[in-house]
Amino acid sequence: MRSPFLFVIVAFLSFRGMAQELPFVKDPVFQAGEKLTYKLKYGFITAAEGTLRVQESDLKFDGKPTFRLQVDAQTSGTFDVFYKIRDHYDSYIDKGDLKPYFYQENIREGSYRRQDKARFSQDAKKVVATKGTFTTPTTQTFDLVSAYYFARSLDISKMKIGDYVKLNYFLGDEINQLEIQFVGREEVKTKLGKIKCLKFSPSIKPGRIFRKDSKLYLWITDDGNRVPVKAQVEIIVGAVTMEIKSAEGLKYPLAIVK
Repeated sequence: MRSPFLFVIVAFLSFRGMAQELPFVKDPVFQAGEKLTYKLKYGFITAAEGTLRVQESDLKFDGKPTFRLQVDAQTSGTFDVFYKIRDHYDSYIDKGDLKPYFYQENIREGSYRRQDKARFSQDAKKVVATKGTFTTPTTQTFDLVSAYYFARSLDISKMKIGDYVKLNYFLGDEINQLEIQFVGREEVKTKLGKIKCLKFSPSIKPGRIFRKDSKLYLWITDDGNRVPVKAQVEIIVGAVTMEIKSAEGLKYPLAIVK
């Protein structure tokens, strides 16, 4: 079972792969010291919480300086009693092009345990992981965590309603491909205030969790930070919502409606 918190992160940041490289803004929209916290709710019940951090790293890959990206996710309340989740993820990305060099995860979900690692060789179009070596379709492939931060730094200035953005990411033993559509702009009430947001709708596949007509929506701040503040997905019974709790060390002011 994948952590419910990271599952939503994956769902709204996983796009179908493209042959050409995706354009991104000149400088990252995030900086070392940024810390974002979220809560995942099933109905009115908080099911899980997650923290995402950007840190300076002493590690260099191919002689290049890196950021260390960290994600921690855990169940809370009643959910923690019946199915405890303690997941940790690390990704080391190039400070220049934001591509990942190294990814590792430590999964503890109920009685299930897994530790995976992956080394990305972008120019060689391959990923050397715990389960083998995999060929990538482009020189721009991500893990789950780096995909999240890269997607925030994409240049979407020319996107129109109905346009799609696409991106490849590696998970476990395959390259995954999904896509996300730009829906429009909305103002969203959050614990940080009412915020101007860009709204997206990623594609999802029906299955054990989703209905055939299930919809997934994501709201990110319409400012320089591009911080996700809310995500909502319909499941077979009810809906799951992710909401931002706090944001520290942001690079730019939030687009709060005054």
